[in-house]
Amino acid sequence: MWWNILIALGAGLLAAWLALLITLALIRPKGTLLTEAIRLLPDLVRLLRRLAADRTLPRAVRVRLGLQMFYLALPIDLIPDFLPVIGYADDAIIVAFVLRSVVRRAGIEAVRAHWPGTEDGFAALSRLAGLHKAEPRK
Repeated sequence: MWWNILIALGAGLLAAWLALLITLALIRPKGTLLTEAIRLLPDLVRLLRRLAADRTLPRAVRVRLGLQMFYLALPIDLIPDFLPVIGYADDAIIVAFVLRSVVRRAGIEAVRAHWPGTEDGFAALSRLAGLHKAEPRK
């Protein structure tokens, strides 16, 4: 009985991993999007740290940011980083989802207030994460 449960759980995890791998391969960043994402990485790390430390943000937002930073620090990823392009795509997609969630809960003003980079960098971050489309929750 336990073997059947473990086999089913393993098969489900494998199927989910394969679906994620295929999805990332199809929507991977192309051309300048990838170079913009790499260029923004140091400012993005500082932004995430500042947002997670901001006590004025809702606790749920800070927990999401903390979990995201924990995931990014893990040496094991859903998609191994040695795979070209898609190796880092899972990290980029998770960062984009969490930032969109922060904007929906706390507002774009919170992200802008903690952004350590230039205005051009913030514009690139907004494009990459789709922040210009997200509206703050009222």
